[in-house]
Amino acid sequence: MTAAPPGEGGATRRSVALIVFPGGFNWPIWVAATRGFFAAQGLDVRVTATPGSVHQWTSLALGEAQVAVTLMDNVIAYREGQGEAPVVVPDAIAVMGLDTRAMPALVALPDVRRYEDLRGRTLAVDAVKTGNALVLIAMLERGGLAPGSYRLARAGGVLQRFEALLRGGYAAALFNAPFDGLLRERGFTVLDTASSLLARFQGHVVAVRRTWADANRATLAALVRALRDALDWLYAPANREDALSIYNAHLPDADAAAAATAYSILFDAASGFVRDGALDVDGVAQVLALRAKYGEPRKALGDPLGYCDPSFVAEAAARRPGPLAA
Repeated sequence: MTAAPPGEGGATRRSVALIVFPGGFNWPIWVAATRGFFAAQGLDVRVTATPGSVHQWTSLALGEAQVAVTLMDNVIAYREGQGEAPVVVPDAIAVMGLDTRAMPALVALPDVRRYEDLRGRTLAVDAVKTGNALVLIAMLERGGLAPGSYRLARAGGVLQRFEALLRGGYAAALFNAPFDGLLRERGFTVLDTASSLLARFQGHVVAVRRTWADANRATLAALVRALRDALDWLYAPANREDALSIYNAHLPDADAAAAATAYSILFDAASGFVRDGALDVDGVAQVLALRAKYGEPRKALGDPLGYCDPSFVAEAAARRPGPLAA
């Protein structure tokens, strides 16, 4: 067991409360826990699932959770008072990037073949003001659908939206990998991706409050290091079968092919998780541009580097142990 640095909890493992959306996107977290990467960094990580972004950011604001895996847009929205709930986290920052190379996809019911088929219908979102909702609004506008020609309904996090679309409860929703691929395999229409609108985009990140990060810098760097080690392990071909077993253990209701499909998408060398956890500053700038155009209340937003801190990834890399065994 690694001793904690002075001032961060003595010689026992450092406790971290991590709040995430449910689903296969948590694979690196499952691996870090199962394969001992958190423990190797002296961490005791308690993971809880959130039903949506409002609950997640309320938990961060109240200090019930210290770290979140969330969308970059949520970091900006809840920092700037443009969030869904009357909660503001003025020191929110992103410290690690996850899906900086993937774009959310607009997935619709099988009968939807073009944007016009969505006119007058209801689309599912986690929250109407945050997350990927602004991406969806911009994509619909580009496809010829102005606000008012469709309805947005709060349906909860990605797992809830996935299940709702399977039931036919909504006409369409945005999904990141692996959910877009799983729906495509079931005959749903992938109508478009955000790449038609955005050149770069910072999606999911590891986010914290600056005050907590500054007071627990070594703990946060250790968490980032453990997640990077988990990503290294997941990308190693020799670990694929063990990785699929971990997925199935955490999502026992998934069908037999789901783990293999998710693995092929999330750990694709060109478009999967960013292995080193680097944040895409240009991608953050794209998120800011969308929020400046569609966010409410309208306000001037700052420089991308004001909303993220790449130094934790750099610190994690600098203090990295040697090559990991499979």
